[in-house]
Amino acid sequence: MALFSVPVRGNLILLFFSTAVFLMTSLGAGLIISTLCRTQQQAMMTVFFFNLPANLLSGFMFPIANMPTAVQWITYANPLRYFLVILRGIFLKGVGLDVPWPQLAALAVMGVITLFIASKRFRKTLS
Repeated sequence: MALFSVPVRGNLILLFFSTAVFLMTSLGAGLIISTLCRTQQQAMMTVFFFNLPANLLSGFMFPIANMPTAVQWITYANPLRYFLVILRGIFLKGVGLDVPWPQLAALAVMGVITLFIASKRFRKTLS
């Protein structure tokens, strides 16, 4: 299968599973933001404040190795960093689960933590 003339070299099931884990993490972050904000405008500004640095610090636009050391440490808290490593490995290099499992495990841990925090905060907003 090739989309935009770029062939998918890896396993599509692993790609979809990795995407689901990344979406779980992103959903948890979005739910945390929605429980912190009182209005839609606050939520939109918070998401802008969250997403712009996440995209810049993911390694998509600028290599993480070229960033200052302090910023490199900050990128470890960015789920997009891990997903891009998984995506490049599966999509372009055709690696199996044996290579990107540390990034997938980090994403899964972040996803569980963010969804746990979001569920606790959501229960507090209901009462």
